[in-house]
This record gives sequence, structure tokens and C-alpha cells, in this order.
Amino acid sequence: MPMVVGVVAGVAVAAVLVLIGLFKLMWRVAEPNEALIISGSKHRTEGLEEGMGFRIVTGRGTLVMPGVQAVRKLSLDLNETELHVDCVTHQGIPLKVRGVVIFKVGDDFVSIANAARRFLDQQKLMSERVHNVFAGHLRSIVGGLTVEDMIRDREKLTGQTRAACGTEMEKLGLIVDSLQIHEIEDPTGYIQNLAMPHAAAVQRDARIAQAEANRLATEAEQQSFARMAEATRDSEILQAGYQAERDKAAAKARQAGPLAEAGARQEVVVQETRVAELEAHRREQQLQADVRKPADAAAYETRTLAEADRDARISSAQAQAQETELAAAAEATRVKTAAGAEAEATKARGEAAAQATRATGAAEAAAAQARGLAEAEAAKAKGLAEAEAIKARAAALAENQEAVVAQQLAENWPEIVKAGASAFGNVDNMVLLNGADGMADMFAKALTMGGTGLGLARQLLASMDRDRQAPQDASALNGRVQKVPMDDK
Repeated sequence: MPMVVGVVAGVAVAAVLVLIGLFKLMWRVAEPNEALIISGSKHRTEGLEEGMGFRIVTGRGTLVMPGVQAVRKLSLDLNETELHVDCVTHQGIPLKVRGVVIFKVGDDFVSIANAARRFLDQQKLMSERVHNVFAGHLRSIVGGLTVEDMIRDREKLTGQTRAACGTEMEKLGLIVDSLQIHEIEDPTGYIQNLAMPHAAAVQRDARIAQAEANRLATEAEQQSFARMAEATRDSEILQAGYQAERDKAAAKARQAGPLAEAGARQEVVVQETRVAELEAHRREQQLQADVRKPADAAAYETRTLAEADRDARISSAQAQAQETELAAAAEATRVKTAAGAEAEATKARGEAAAQATRATGAAEAAAAQARGLAEAEAAKAKGLAEAEAIKARAAALAENQEAVVAQQLAENWPEIVKAGASAFGNVDNMVLLNGADGMADMFAKALTMGGTGLGLARQLLASMDRDRQAPQDASALNGRVQKVPMDDK
């Protein structure tokens, strides 16, 4: 029994060990920098075409059937390739471009699948393939650029190269992390010649700067030498001064004895001179007290009196002038005030008179206009009436002339008789014969003088019409003459 248990336990342990060995043999784990490509069975991976026949595992473990499935690894590490490309620019100048491309397999399954199909067994040749791709595109891009463009804008060259290679790198399952153009070699010396004008300008500026620095240094040295000479001069002047003071002191020391003797003699002379001056001063004071003081007093009195009299006259004249000035100012103020008041009054009277004149003129104009209009209307009415009467008489005269004449004679008989009697106006004495018959004959002769009675009547009527018409015409003319100014106004 114990033997059976031991055998069973040994079989169980062996079975566990076999299972562990089989699991370890079948379990595969993908490292972070690699991808497992498992082939041998049909698989479908997201993003890949159906029926690719392999499975991609990244960053995790998976079971693999030994003998049925094959497992291979694709590195996801960075790779780099050096670019050494001989190019010709748009100007026909040969150049050598040196650079580096850093690339890797893409992290997505499509890129891994594309790279696996192309480089799984040739991962060491991956750099060479990438170099060939970039070299071709780099030659094409450099052929469209000038040397100046490449030198001044390398980013443009880099960007165009990456953009041109992007599609092909994507097909290869690769991505470019970095593309750098390190150097552009010029075997013909074009770049060097291109830089020579700038280098010459820089060299020229450097020489100018050096010359300017030399000039400034020379000026500074000269100023320094001048300051040194000035300091030397000042030092020598001070030394000469000190020497003069020392010589003066020595001379004074040598002349101390003679100077002391001369000083003693001088003191005696001074004392004698002072005594003489005091004596002269005493005599002067005596003369001033005896002669000058009284004379000065008299002169001062006379001068004081004269100045007092002069000041009094000046004060009186000034007071009179001020009084005259004040009076003149007051008179001027009064005259100015009166003139202003008179001017204001005159202005007010003028304005009032002007207003009154305007009002009177307006009233008179209105009255004259009204009178003129009334007279004109009356004259018009009278003229119309007389015209109608004349028209009526003319019509009657045309129909019955004799009757109209008879009527007019009857109406105007007193004027006719008066006109006939005017023939006897200059007769002083008249003798009538045959009484009443003689009177009748005389009147008949008077009426028939100068024409028939009817002609005389007609003449009398015509004259009477003219006499009546003349005042009417004068009145109408007067109305028109008076009316015209009123209308104009």
C-alpha cells in the first residue's frame, strides 16, 4: 500500500513537471522592444488583410503550438544609417551631402506586418535599404535647389527629403525619427568663393576696427604722455618755488643784522616824523577852531536859509501845480460827463424824432393814399357819368339834332343871353329908340352877330362843355399825380 501511494505521488509529480515543461515550451513573451511574428495557422489581426497567415504579438505573452506554429522576433529598436550622397545642384555644381537618418519599425500592426514581410530575415540590411531610398530622393531634391538655398535653408532641404521619402518608408513599415544634414562638401570651392566677399568684408571691418583701436590707443598714449609732462612741469614748478623760499629765507638770515640796524634808524625817523605830524595837527586844529569853524558856521547858516527858501518855493509851486492838475482833471471829468450826457440825450431825441417822423410820414402817406384813392374813385365815377351823358346827348343829337339844340338852348339860355350882352360891356351910354321894339331889335342883332342863332348856341354849348371838361381833367390829373407817389411808397 505505501508503495502504491509512493508510485502515485511520483507519477503526479512527474505529470506536474511535464505540464510545467510543456507550458514553458509553449509560452512565448514579447519584450517591449520586439514583436513576435507567429505563423503556421490562420489568424486575423485588426487592421490587416484577412488570411495573412501570421499573428503579431507585442508587449505580452502568448501560447505557441510547437511543431505547428513558428515564432520569430522582429526588433523594434532604433536604427541609424549614414548618408554619403554625391549630388549635383540646379546650377550644375557637384556637392557631397553628409547626414544621418534615425529610423525604426512602426509600432502599429500594419507597419510591423509590412516590415516583417520585407526585413524579417534581413534586418541587418535594413540600414542599407533606407540609405538607398534617401540617397535617391536627396539627389532629386538637391537637383532642384541652388547652393545658396541649401546653405541658407537646410530645414527646407530636410523637410522636402522627409516628405518625399514618407510614402516609401510607410510601405516599408518604417518611420523616421530624425533626419539631419551634417555637412555639405564642395569639391569645386564654390562655397568658399561664395563666402570670400563676406570674409573680405569681415576682414575689412576687422582691419578698420583694429586701426580705430590703434588710433584710440595712440591718442590715449599721447594724452598719458601729456599728463606725465604736465605732472613733471608741476613738480619742477613746486620744487623751484620751494627753492626760492629757501633762498629767500637764507637771504633774510644773512640780512638780519643790517636790517636790524636799519630798522632801529627807521624807528627813530618814524618817531621824529610822528612828532612833527602831531605838531602840524595841533596847529591845524588851532586854525580850524579860530578861522574855519566860524566861517563854516556862517556858510552853513546862509546855505540853510537858501535851501529853506528854495524848498518853500518848490513846495508852493508843486502845490499850485497839483491844484491846477486836480482842477483840470475835475473840469475834464465834468466836461466829459456833460458831453456824454448831451450825446445820450441827443441820441435819444434823435431816435424819438426819427420814430415820430417815421410814424407821421406813415400816417400822412396812408391818409394821402386814402384821399387819392377816394378822389380817384370819385373822378372815375363822375367821368363815367359824364361820359354816359355825353354818349346819351350824342345819340339824341344824331336822332333829333334840332330838338337837342333847342333843349340845350333852353337849358343854357341865361349863359347865351349873358354872352350876347357881353358885346355891350364896353358901351358907356346907349340910346334906345322905339321903346320895347328897339330893345327887341337890339337883342336880336346881338344874338345874330357873328352867325346864326343856332351856330352861336352850338358855340356856346361847345365852350361850356370845354369849360366843364377842363376842371375834370385837372382834377383827374391831380389825382394821378398824387396817386403815383403813394403807390411808389
